[in-house]
Formats: sequence, structure tokens, C-alpha cells
Amino acid sequence: MPHNRYDIVAIGNAIVDVLAATDDQFLSEKNITKGSMQLIDADSAETLYQEMNPSHEISGGSAANTLVGVAALGGRCAFIGQVANDPLGQVFQQDIRAQNIHFDVPVQEATIPTGRCLILVSPDGERSMNTFLGVAQTLHQTAIKPEVIENAEILYLEGYLWDPEVPRSAMKEAIQIARKAGKKVALTLSDTFCIERHREDFKELINNGLIDILFANEGELRSLVQHDDLDRGIEEVAAKLPLLVVTKGPDGAIAVQDMERTEVSAKKIDQVVDTTGAGDLFAAGFLAGQARNLSIAASLEMGAIAAAEIISHYGARPENDIKTMIESALNISLN
Repeated sequence: MPHNRYDIVAIGNAIVDVLAATDDQFLSEKNITKGSMQLIDADSAETLYQEMNPSHEISGGSAANTLVGVAALGGRCAFIGQVANDPLGQVFQQDIRAQNIHFDVPVQEATIPTGRCLILVSPDGERSMNTFLGVAQTLHQTAIKPEVIENAEILYLEGYLWDPEVPRSAMKEAIQIARKAGKKVALTLSDTFCIERHREDFKELINNGLIDILFANEGELRSLVQHDDLDRGIEEVAAKLPLLVVTKGPDGAIAVQDMERTEVSAKKIDQVVDTTGAGDLFAAGFLAGQARNLSIAASLEMGAIAAAEIISHYGARPENDIKTMIESALNISLN
């Protein structure tokens, strides 16, 4: 909408991604479940970091990755997250702003360091994430500026950040501001462990009409409804909110709006190198489409193209011009 300063404002964990190649033996030795995300403490993070193969470091976090994708598609974005006044905090600030994303949350002068996610990428492209949230989990309500939320078309919330009580309160405050301003609220469930810990909270948000767009993958959706019948689960959840988006990896994705179902196939690529950020960039493409009032089908296609580009290389940042790729494939202009 023309009068909005931002297309998307996102609240999430402000962390630095540290990516390194690994093998199944290393994962086994470290008792790391392949393809999972686990929270670790500061000491474990330092030990694992020292034992990883040579790595690549870049600002990350699920919601931040999504915003980078939206910005690459020409979207106007703002990010709300907490970093510390330390070297990784400086890396995060400089990097996120370099992507033309507004970020002005004051750094925390605490002894808790900036969060980091140690991502071990297997030969088959699966990523095993070991996350030390650090100061990210101290995001306070004072970081929520009403004028930022009110001037965004969509508020996007990262499920990972629902775990700690302090940022959960901040996100609830942001939801109320968005609802009062008539803005859309989107939530990504992030991981099955988030749902297992906060299933009733998430259901309450949905049942109370506080969520306009819900993102989940197959496992997360099944965890939310607590049974394995995916199609039945999709119908159950879709009946309770305006728009449900369920990603199915190589089987594409489904969106249900007002109980009308639309599907998209996954885009074929030569080789899956690293699935890190696939869901984040799918959300980026989809949200960028919705912010431009494109159809559900076009938004799904945008998500599928962005996700395919991400899994073709290491890391959760586009290496190719996804804006041009999408414009060419859909014969549209994103300017």
C-alpha cells in the first residue's frame, strides 16, 4: 500500500550464521541429530565452533534471512532484534543495513554475547543447526516502536523467538499494535520443538483471530494438530485463519485462503547443496508477492523460485538475482 513506509517489518532472533561442511560421522560423534535445530549454551557453542571445519560467517536468523530475500525483491523492510555491543553484534548491524533493511534497535551493553547459529551442512544438503541465542532472547518491549509497526503492511513474527518470556511479551505487544492499526500479522512456526513447547499459545493466537498468515512445513503442521493426516490437518488449521501456507520440500507448497487451495511444484535444480534458509526464502518470495497484492498462485511461484535458488548453494542469502529470475519466470515487474 502506497502510504506504508515498509512492506514487511519482522521480529526475530538477531544472530550470526556460521556455516561449515561436515559429514555424518562428525554429527554422530557430537550427538547431533541430522537436520535438526538444537539450542546450546555458550560453552558448547565455543567448543563446537573450534572443532568445525573452516566456516563462513554472515548475519542470520530466520526472520532476518526472510527480510534479506524481500529486500532483494525490491521490498521495503525493517527488522527488530537484539544484538550485543561486541564484534558479532557489529557484523550483524553492518550486514543487515547493507541489505537496505532498517535496523535501529540499540545494542545491549550486557555481558551476554550476540547470538550465533553453528550450521553443519551434510553432503546431501541437510543442515543441522546448533544455536546459542545469547542476547537475542533479551529483546524487550521497549524495542517495539509503534510507528514502525503501524507503517508496515505486514508484521512477520519468528516462532523461534517465542520461547523466552521477555521477547514473547514484546511480540504480543507488536501484535496488538498491528491489529489496532489494521495491519496483517504473519507467523512462521519455525520448528517442531517450538510447537511442542508452545502449542497452546500458538493455537490461542490462531483461534483468537490474531494471525492472518501462518507458515508451516509438513512436520510443523502435523505437530500443531497432533496427528499425521496432513490433508486433514491443513483443513483443520485453514478453517481458523485467513491464509495458511504449508511447504513440503521437494513436493512444493500449498496455500489455503478462505478454504480455497492453491499448490505449486518445487522448482527443479541440478543439485541440492544446502537447505539452510529454504523456508526463510520461500516466505520471502511469498510475502513479497502478497505485499504487492499479487495472486496466491503468483506468490507461491515467487516463493518456490527463491527457495530453489537458495538450496543450490551454501548459505541463506541469494547469490543470483532472484528479482530478475522471478520477473522473467512470471512475466511481471517488481519495481
